[in-house]
Amino acid sequence: MIPPETAFTLSITAQCEDIDELGHVNNAVWVRWIQDMATAHWNAVAPKDAIDQYIWVVTRHEIDYRGNVGAGDTVTGHTWISDPPRGARFWRNVCFTGPDDKIKVIAKTNWAIIDRDKGRAVRVPNALADLFLND
Repeated sequence: MIPPETAFTLSITAQCEDIDELGHVNNAVWVRWIQDMATAHWNAVAPKDAIDQYIWVVTRHEIDYRGNVGAGDTVTGHTWISDPPRGARFWRNVCFTGPDDKIKVIAKTNWAIIDRDKGRAVRVPNALADLFLND
């Protein structure tokens, strides 16, 4: 999985508390970082009225762990949406590369959009989807 040039990127540095008994970033921390990437991308691209109206929830993660990262190492996360949504859901791609530029983690995560006032999933508005498909 090679991120497109238009992928949203964010650098994250592994802290001591992110490290497990094997001496590398714990798998649960990678899941948190995936969510952090998605949230940062949403907040960077979506208009304020959409951020106020909608919230996203994860419905599925598919994660491949390919390498280890230690305390103090900085990874670069890349995230992008490659396919149009289906109803309330879409697949998000996430790729983390380490200081050696090798892929450490790749993931496909499925997210559903929730209308905050209604408290239920709604179809992703086309205008909103277009912002992420064309960024």
